[in-house]
Amino acid sequence: MKNKILIFIIVFVAFISGGGMMYLFVGDPFTTTNNSSNASTNYNSCSNCMSGTMVVNNGGITQSVNKVYDAVVMVKNYQKNTLAGSGSGFVYKKDDKYGYIMTNQHVVEDATAVKVTLASGETIDADLLGGDEYLDIAIVRIPVSKVISVATIGTTENLSLGDTVFTIGTPVGENYFNSVTGGYISGLDRKVTVSVQANSDWVQEVIQIDAAINPGNSGGPLVNFNGEVIGVTSLKLVDSTIEGMGFAIKIEDAMKHVEDLENGKKIERPLLGITHINATETYTLRQYGISLDSDITSGIVVLSVEEGSAADKAGLKKGDVVIGLNNDEVTNTAYLKYLLYKYSVGDEIKITYIRDNETKTATVTLTDVAD
Repeated sequence: MKNKILIFIIVFVAFISGGGMMYLFVGDPFTTTNNSSNASTNYNSCSNCMSGTMVVNNGGITQSVNKVYDAVVMVKNYQKNTLAGSGSGFVYKKDDKYGYIMTNQHVVEDATAVKVTLASGETIDADLLGGDEYLDIAIVRIPVSKVISVATIGTTENLSLGDTVFTIGTPVGENYFNSVTGGYISGLDRKVTVSVQANSDWVQEVIQIDAAINPGNSGGPLVNFNGEVIGVTSLKLVDSTIEGMGFAIKIEDAMKHVEDLENGKKIERPLLGITHINATETYTLRQYGISLDSDITSGIVVLSVEEGSAADKAGLKKGDVVIGLNNDEVTNTAYLKYLLYKYSVGDEIKITYIRDNETKTATVTLTDVAD
């Protein structure tokens, strides 16, 4: 895995309750090592589970763990025949030929080969089908004959603060294969700004949990008390003063794009066709010959406009300060991407911006490339 993904520093800008925003560099729960057809598709569903009915016995959530345990695997990233790192994953579906495993994109990034270790202890080759950095989801497949179990896919629709959840994954290394950790839902719809390199920030909307997440848990399932997968473990905060703050991608967000990823397709996302920086980066703005009024303390500043792009057709120019998309406020570059990616290519949206201290609006039709 690239060094940009392996080392991070925590930086908080804001942490607002509920749907608020937290800025951070995440220490990612990914274990690294220095050692060198007409097939039918079956998704499991929980036909015997009642919403809100906890599957508990004297052993805790044993029945729920057993329901998903054999579907969880360890995912190993090999680069030039050397084990570069490992994470976790789970079988979410199978057809007549293959079993399909979901994991994090950063677990398999730059892999020249991928292997998975099954709950039986057997390690087999896997095919990497596709992945997406922004979503942080990747799909690998194995022969269906090797599939032991398929996880039941649940929903976050009725998720509440304090709900019991657990994770299964392989933290630290193979000695702790498929460890189970439990906890509660600590926050819903948290917005975290993830940065893996300079000028490459983006916002993810995630579930906050207090279950223990350690290097190697990346890509493992977040499971509710009915044994249904409701999220994909992805992030954690790493700081000596912070404990028990982990995050998982909502299962609905992950499943929305699996068909494209299974087919090796790039997820199509809209573009405005501009280069931009935060309005607070006054030093860089001066280098571009741009000076803003002191009252402008948020938003993003247009540095250039690609000819023929949606922004060009809307009349945006260098120096414009974009402060809103439709009814949502644009506070910085990461949040602009988060809001923009809620829409699809071909959607028409309203942009609010400031030019010469005057607030203006423009309507744009989103594209993925300049015409």
